Amino acid sequence: MTIDFAFHPSVYATGEPKGLVHMLERVWVQQTPGDGTLYIVSGFGNYNGAVRFLDTFARHVKAGGQVVSFFAGSTAQNLTSKQLVESMLRVGASVNIVHRKRLLHAKCYGASRSTGASLVVSSGNFTGPGMGLNVESSVLLPEQPLREAGFSWETAIQQIRAQPWDFFQPTLDEPAAPAWSLLYDECERGLRLEKSDESTLLVLLGHSDTARIQAPPGTKAGKGTQYFWLGKDSFGFFPPLTIPNERGNKRTFSCLISLHYVDLGVVDRKARVTFEAENNLDFRLGTARLRSTQKAKPGDIAALSRIGDREYELRIVQEGTPHHRLLSPHMVNLVGHRGKRYGLIDNAVFFEIIGRQASPPPETG
Repeated sequence: MTIDFAFHPSVYATGEPKGLVHMLERVWVQQTPGDGTLYIVSGFGNYNGAVRFLDTFARHVKAGGQVVSFFAGSTAQNLTSKQLVESMLRVGASVNIVHRKRLLHAKCYGASRSTGASLVVSSGNFTGPGMGLNVESSVLLPEQPLREAGFSWETAIQQIRAQPWDFFQPTLDEPAAPAWSLLYDECERGLRLEKSDESTLLVLLGHSDTARIQAPPGTKAGKGTQYFWLGKDSFGFFPPLTIPNERGNKRTFSCLISLHYVDLGVVDRKARVTFEAENNLDFRLGTARLRSTQKAKPGDIAALSRIGDREYELRIVQEGTPHHRLLSPHMVNLVGHRGKRYGLIDNAVFFEIIGRQASPPPETG
């Protein structure tokens, strides 16, 4: 295994792993469950940072392995979420909270196995934005260079624990323990959206996105679930995906958002976003209100703007229009092999291009 470096998402990579998620898939997912210990050290953490790996952690612990994690916590800052910690504890991981961000700003991930150690050093936190939204850099170091450097996960963790820091270990059976006061609630209504998260996801639509939209009302072609396929690195663009599927053998995780269909003038307060954790690792957005409206066709752009914690606006930008030509260069990431592309831009840039202001938080329609 060689040393791999990446600017991500989809900026530059020296090897097969194109970003932090892909590196962690190599060192965690693509290995034998139960062999050794998996490690996480991160200043920030939220549920969508972990959602790709929760089942991997559960299988690893069930097979006799360990998962050891360290996160920063604070009563004044949103550093690590309760939802992340609860999910890690439920799969059997050991969770350590270090009080205050300034004492823990490192982002290191990896494993210590019978075959040797692996280490990912990254600027990306264990969060949705750190995994797939922010521009981050990561390097994956395999066993040989780590052995030459004298690196040991076991020694590193021993030295962390030996520091005179305030450590807390939350447990599920003590929800009132002081450790939980250092964590924030991702699902709290009115949670302020960070300015950097006010962005628009642009997706070039294909046949599978629009076949039911183009189908005449009541016809066989319009049957089935209507949704848009989104980018694979959409972890940081949505609220916590805390709703597991109750049917089917393949694990999925979902969340509900308020989706304002600007072109229709209606709002769906329970639009579903789903991450296929054990299938193609795709994200899909339920867009049932567009069925049989002829509002979108292959080649059009779906512009999904995040204007609040759970508030989104959806616009269809038709192919051949000036707005389409201006937005197309921003879709730099490929999905599959059929020319489907996606990209993210700041809301301010998007609304300047389309010549409109962001709508106020939508009312139920």
